[in-house]
Amino acid sequence: MPHTRRFRAATDLYLKTVTTAHRKLLDLSGGRVGTRFKKMPTLALTTTGRRTRLPRTVILTVPVVGDDSYLIVASRGGDDISPDWFHNLCADPAVEVSFQHGAKQPMTARVLTPEERDRRWPQVVAAYPGYQTYQKRTARQIPLVLLCPRE
Repeated sequence: MPHTRRFRAATDLYLKTVTTAHRKLLDLSGGRVGTRFKKMPTLALTTTGRRTRLPRTVILTVPVVGDDSYLIVASRGGDDISPDWFHNLCADPAVEVSFQHGAKQPMTARVLTPEERDRRWPQVVAAYPGYQTYQKRTARQIPLVLLCPRE
């Protein structure tokens, strides 16, 4: 197994373990613990698996919260590939969101255009400077995704 595949497998295991533990912490505490991470609010994003068509839920930080929208970052910690949830929402932008362990709400995901991303990126980095470090780790441009209420 090449080094990059071993690294990717270890990263996948780490991310799945952290998400599972975070979700359990939220559930066990009734949302009293785990609704913020690295000074940002969190949300549970449920996408539909692009191959399995099964629901897939991850816990993500939200660097920018709008009146009725959330801006999230498909960073995967600066890995050279985008996270699975990003590929899932590209295939099917109908998602469910539970912001800070609140009620689930149907939303639509939209990947920002390069121009929109350039305008919004400073807000993301202001919320968490680590995103700039993630961007420096990878040659890919880390996508930003806007989650808005479904019409």
